[in-house]
Amino acid sequence: MDPVIIVGAGPVGLTLALALARQEVPSVVLDEGPGKDEPRLARTVVLREDTAALMERLTGVPLAEAGARWAGWRAMRRKQVMREVKFDDAEAERAGDTNPAPLHIAQHVLTGALRAALAGQPLVKVAVDSRLDAIEQEPSGVTAHTRGPNGTWWRGSYLVGCDGPRSTVRKLQDIRFPGRTAVERHAVAALRAELPWDGQALLHRMPPWRTSGPSGGEVTARPLPDGVWRLDWLLPPGKDLVTPEMLVARIRETLAGWTDGPTPPYELLDTGVHTVHHRLARRWRVGRVFLAGDAAHCLGTLGTHGLEEGLRDADNLAWKLAPAWHHGPREALLDSYQAERRAAVAARLRAADQALPLLRGGGGLRAVVPGSARGHDALLMDGHLGHGAIGAPGTYADSPLSPGPLEGEVPVGTPPGAQVKDVRVTAEDGSFVRLRDRLGRGALLVVLIAPGTEVWDRKHWVSAGVMPRLAAAVTALPYPAELLVAGSYPGAAAHSVLLIRPDGHLVTALSGVRPADLYSAAEAALGGPVKAQAGAAAKAGAAAGSR
Repeated sequence: MDPVIIVGAGPVGLTLALALARQEVPSVVLDEGPGKDEPRLARTVVLREDTAALMERLTGVPLAEAGARWAGWRAMRRKQVMREVKFDDAEAERAGDTNPAPLHIAQHVLTGALRAALAGQPLVKVAVDSRLDAIEQEPSGVTAHTRGPNGTWWRGSYLVGCDGPRSTVRKLQDIRFPGRTAVERHAVAALRAELPWDGQALLHRMPPWRTSGPSGGEVTARPLPDGVWRLDWLLPPGKDLVTPEMLVARIRETLAGWTDGPTPPYELLDTGVHTVHHRLARRWRVGRVFLAGDAAHCLGTLGTHGLEEGLRDADNLAWKLAPAWHHGPREALLDSYQAERRAAVAARLRAADQALPLLRGGGGLRAVVPGSARGHDALLMDGHLGHGAIGAPGTYADSPLSPGPLEGEVPVGTPPGAQVKDVRVTAEDGSFVRLRDRLGRGALLVVLIAPGTEVWDRKHWVSAGVMPRLAAAVTALPYPAELLVAGSYPGAAAHSVLLIRPDGHLVTALSGVRPADLYSAAEAALGGPVKAQAGAAAKAGAAAGSR
């Protein structure tokens, strides 16, 4: 079987290659560059809990040591603090106002960790200085041609375009990419300085020293390691040139305004202009060709981060390509990639587009709607902290892979289609691991909620109670599955059974061991019956049900 061809060696393409290798699928990464990235501290990414865990799984690197986990977040308007969140703060936790601390990391550091992980991966070949210029599809595979010093023809089973907003793959497949250009522009500076908010990120709207620009201006400060900060200033609409003199003036007045005195010492490390576009490809799949990341969508205004959605694309697609590569195409499963991911990104784009006129349209609305300014600040906070329709990762409740009504289905703290919470579980070898560490291995996860098991050696309960019957039901599933046991899970009663996809999204939760329901849910999650294993699985299922 030919490898998967991945076009583009940015974070999304490298993530996809590692995710496929974790499921024993070979790939070729076509990198049009020299195979290394220029250090740019003004180009960073904010990773939420799920994507940070994904990166650490794939790289094996504790990225928190290479980035910064914020101590908190505050929102200010003029001189007033509108809202403040301290991550892992006990009082805020009791009030239900906390969120796991985001991880802020320079993009070249993240890409470097991914490249280092690939260097020791025999299933991945990276072809540098290889620019795609042709794609040919046929029923049995894909052929791609690259030009450059190493120009040649490449043969693959599938091809995934992770080649950015100007995607050659998308253009060669004649896929439309409608949307809006330059929705927002930000001047960006990375500098080393001492700011009053040690380790806390800040969103400051209408700072008192500035009255020009949309809504009086807006600046965001986000800490990085070693006393470095990334500052973003929202620019007025238009295409006015951002000159070095203008940027230095912004830096000096902002730092002076925050410290209530003369401009404190600072070291300017990097600058740039970040332009946000909102675009969504009409199709994400054409036969054996797929799109992912910026090739499929552009998103980034109001604090949202498009790279995160690209990483989720790679995670979603990898586990669906793996069974197709190993066992033959499963069209419903492959089609679900577009259905799930495009809908999730489209929902965030709609939410951001609906909020933009309110947030950037001037002060008229605040004059007639009491409290609306506070609501605007909350909307922006949602985007930056990963909450609400603007910022929260999408769920797949309406996925074509969702099972129909099941007799034994029960609600838990995670709705079907959403990312599961990361809890401690006992693996089959008796070791204690984190649930998210078991994701992405090409297997479904079945988790039994059994209070008390965490304090007993596995040998004392593995053959007791419902475990033998559940183990038989798991063996009967139409796809490889791993049985795990957790002492608790948010909102789950004792003896609940969770079925989880390889990308960490909940398929269903059942009350007790229900082999028929478990089998039906697993089959639906795989896009329908698995003919090659259906007979053996049915027999095993009948045996499990009779015990």
